[in-house]
Amino acid sequence: MRRIAITGHRGLPPDAEARIDRAVRARLEPLRGRLIGLSCLADGADALFARAVLDLGAPLEAVVPAERYRDGLPSAHHPVYDALLARARLVHRLPHIDSTARAHLEAGRYMVDHCDELIAVWDGRPARGPGGTADIVGYAHAAERPTAVIWPEGARR
Repeated sequence: MRRIAITGHRGLPPDAEARIDRAVRARLEPLRGRLIGLSCLADGADALFARAVLDLGAPLEAVVPAERYRDGLPSAHHPVYDALLARARLVHRLPHIDSTARAHLEAGRYMVDHCDELIAVWDGRPARGPGGTADIVGYAHAAERPTAVIWPEGARR
């Protein structure tokens, strides 16, 4: 089984989200039957990836950065988060209470440390804060973890 983790932007515009969803699914399809997905299940790239993993019939492992992680997600995303978390085969809970940048950075590093490949839904720009997508991509590169960057041409966030 190949363990694939996700890092990526949140708050994606609808047109970019649809193209990213197609690209993520195209990347995962060849691994059907040989894939385990790791995701923090946040809105945006994390949730798109988690749905694609489950739609392929693959096991999903959730990484929860902090006890209050869900509280920091948009309230409109709570039902999606809850449904994805309920379908996770395994839940890895990090020992943080508050959903801080440090907790998110550690969750990203945890996923890189426990995967065979990282998919990054990333526009190539610096992180907006500690633990952002660019930080996780940098960590993956330093760890020599294979990383596939997905960002549709012309997409903006």
